[in-house]
Amino acid sequence: MNRSIKLPNESGCLETYYLREPAKLTVHPNPKSRTVYAAAHVVADPLAENCFGAPPAIDWEATLRYRHYLWSLGLGVADAMDTAQRGMGLDWAATKELIQRVAREAKSTGAPVVCGAGTDQLPANQQHPIPKIIDAYLEQCAWIEQHGARIVVMASRALAASAQSPEDYGRVYETILDQTQDRVILHWLGPMFDPALVGYWGSSDLDSATAHFLFLLKKLQPKVEGIKVSLLDKDREIALRRELPGNIKLFTGDDFNYPELILGDDQGFSHALLGIFDAIAPVASAALGALDLGQKSAFLALLNPTVPLARHIFQTPTYYYKTGLVFLAYLNGHQSHFRMIGGLESARSVLHLSKLFKLADQAELLTDGADERMRRFLTLAGVEDSQ
Repeated sequence: MNRSIKLPNESGCLETYYLREPAKLTVHPNPKSRTVYAAAHVVADPLAENCFGAPPAIDWEATLRYRHYLWSLGLGVADAMDTAQRGMGLDWAATKELIQRVAREAKSTGAPVVCGAGTDQLPANQQHPIPKIIDAYLEQCAWIEQHGARIVVMASRALAASAQSPEDYGRVYETILDQTQDRVILHWLGPMFDPALVGYWGSSDLDSATAHFLFLLKKLQPKVEGIKVSLLDKDREIALRRELPGNIKLFTGDDFNYPELILGDDQGFSHALLGIFDAIAPVASAALGALDLGQKSAFLALLNPTVPLARHIFQTPTYYYKTGLVFLAYLNGHQSHFRMIGGLESARSVLHLSKLFKLADQAELLTDGADERMRRFLTLAGVEDSQ
């Protein structure tokens, strides 16, 4: 029987939309050909304040359950990063508890996890001495390693505001990596994800910034497992990948072009550390299974239909993509509500989320009950007659 729902369109009218049947996907619990992490969102406590400016209150049971779900699909978890609302509601105190809890769960199951280290315990919107930035990074790196997780060294707003030259970046990163126990992943997060990171690596010109970054990587390569690049620039990522020292992986953070970048070409491929994999985890798992079998066409046939959804979720302003990820988790029953820390559920419009619903259905990502949850959302939003 065809299921249908009435959704608002851009003209302000309701139109009937017919849903597809949920996909039957083969879970791939242990991908071999690529190293893959899904950057995971946090689930807010729906009964806490969690409004703009309020301290974050997290539903730990639901948050950890979602990470077990990602692990069950063969994906690693990248935690305490921008997808978990670092810098957009999740403060360092809550981040410390998140790292501690998730690392404990990962250790108990042998699941892969990496966690973001930054400098967000420092006061925002001001400059800081370079030694103080180094100390902030080292505090967070030590906390992550103390609890048995691997480190992603995140881009720092404090460093972007305070560095006077590429040499300042070199001083910070060389000092940090000299004291970490294991090899780390370095994160280059573009200003579309965080406007405070303009000019990272010492230049607002991306060609110059890339040159500075490569120079630093060649000095640090014994301590660098990989780099995560989130610039939404496919050609730049490919060019950078080809310049990397041979023992450093490139983890794509390009939520627009990930199928092509992960598949790669005769000169190499990207691994993945992606926010969109939080939303499309079942399809990603099945696609990686096809890739492990050498079935490149099947890999693309599974992932390509998810790209319109990803581009919609990550549309400008890109940093509000977290709202779409949480909404889809709600639609698919992974959490009982659509509330976010910092009140970020208000960051996208009803029309945006209605289109997200359609695109998720067209990518065969909606589960049973998603249409009923969408109706509840529309009713609360004041949209009548969505039956």
